[in-house]
Amino acid sequence: MPSLSQLVIIVAAIAAFASVMALGVQLSSRDQLANRLKAVARRRQELSARQRDSLKGVRFQPNRRVSWMKSVLGRLNLQQAIDDPAIKMRLGQAGWRRPSAAVTYIFARVAGPVAGFALALLYTASAFAQAPFLTKAMILLAGTAAGHYLPAILVANAVQKRQQALARGFPDALDLMVICVEAGLSVEAALLKVTDEMANSAPELAEEIGLTAAELAFLGDRRQAWDNLAERTGLAQVKSLSTALVQSEKYGTPVAQALRVLSQENRETRMAAAEKKAASLPAKLTVPMIVFFLPVLFIVIAGPAAIQVIAAWK
Repeated sequence: MPSLSQLVIIVAAIAAFASVMALGVQLSSRDQLANRLKAVARRRQELSARQRDSLKGVRFQPNRRVSWMKSVLGRLNLQQAIDDPAIKMRLGQAGWRRPSAAVTYIFARVAGPVAGFALALLYTASAFAQAPFLTKAMILLAGTAAGHYLPAILVANAVQKRQQALARGFPDALDLMVICVEAGLSVEAALLKVTDEMANSAPELAEEIGLTAAELAFLGDRRQAWDNLAERTGLAQVKSLSTALVQSEKYGTPVAQALRVLSQENRETRMAAAEKKAASLPAKLTVPMIVFFLPVLFIVIAGPAAIQVIAAWK
């Protein structure tokens, strides 16, 4: 049986071994955390280098036409309209992000009424030379108004078409993001994967997600990158995605869980929209059936009897 001194030595040895093990676990956990942080920083540097390499061959050369339009607008004191953030955001939602897009749009708004008035004047002089003055004035006014509103209508139409294309591909992209994040990929890697996979089926959405991945690699404030994505698209579901990701990064909630909830909501919304279209189909088919189907049906049914009656009378 061990003596008291031996028991004290054994207990002291066990305590010393436990202290060394605890200290080793703490140091190893710190080393793992440091390695993870280094891996994240290295990944961001790789993404930044990749984006810089992709932009090395891009050189923006001045265009004489754009320079001339800009000089004309400068003489008209419209430089403030060119630099308007609302106009740039609207053009960005239409997919026109070149530096010359705002200059071209403002010049079209200025030159449109003049061109419309000139075309209306030529049309009036050729086709309505003998028409009353009021008719000529109405034609000139209509041409001027058409030239004024045509650029805004074209931009609104482009924005609507682009938003529809983004909305069609967004649920699939969100499902793919959920799969990537739950598989262990980071948000940046998931965005790059979605960009590669959606390039053929939804090129507009792939472009927006690729720009967001580049901004996450370059910008210091990640919230600004998500806010830019919501502003560029102008869709409520994308705004919800950006808000959820910002809150997830701020409060430390699981990103995969937030994405899964948003994915479920988008699937339910898409199903509700499909059910709404299916429910409105009978009402939409009523007028075509009355105008096109019923007359043909009456002719087919009553036509032979009418032919026989006419033949009997003869």
